[in-house]
Amino acid sequence: MKIYTRKGDTGETGIWGGRRLGKDEARMEAIGSVDETNAAIGVAVAQGLPEQAAAILGSVQNALFVVGCELMAPERTGSGASVPRLTGEEVPEMEEVIDRLELELPELRNFVLPGGTLAAAQLHLARGVCRRAERTVAALRRDEEASPEVSAYLNRLADLLFVLARYVNHEAGAPEVPWAPRG
Repeated sequence: MKIYTRKGDTGETGIWGGRRLGKDEARMEAIGSVDETNAAIGVAVAQGLPEQAAAILGSVQNALFVVGCELMAPERTGSGASVPRLTGEEVPEMEEVIDRLELELPELRNFVLPGGTLAAAQLHLARGVCRRAERTVAALRRDEEASPEVSAYLNRLADLLFVLARYVNHEAGAPEVPWAPRG
C-alpha cells in the first residue's frame, strides 16, 4: 500500500462516510490536534520514562487513535459503523490511574512551573497540546456532531499528563519549581 493517494493535494481530505472536507475545517483541526497530542506523548515516551508511566501512556496512545476514529466517523452508519468507538469507561479508568499516582506524590500546595526532567517537561508540553485539542473539539461541537466522550476524554487526559509529569519528576528525584508570582 502506498502512503500517498494524491487525493488531498487540492486542500481537501476525506472522512469515513465519503464526505470531503477542507483541511482547515473545524473537524480536521480537531483531528490534527489529537494527532499532535499523540505525537507529543510519543516524544515523551522516547525520552525514557518509568515503566509504569510508559505503560499508561502506551494505553493512552492507543486510545487516542480511537478518539481520532470518533472524529473521523461522526456518522455511525455505513463505513463509520465499524470503526472503534470510546466506550465511556476510559474517563473513569483514567481517574483511577490519576488517583493511584497522586497517592505516591507530595500534596500539591501551589502551581508548579513546567520543567524538571526532560521527560517531565515533554509531558507538560503534551498536556498543553492536549488542551489545544480539547479547545478545537469544543469549537467543533458548537457547530457539528461530535461525541461528548471525546471532550471528556481529552479533558481528563490533560489532567493525567500533568500528574504523570509530576510523577516522572518525583521518580527521578527532580524537585518541582513552584510558581512565584510577582508581588
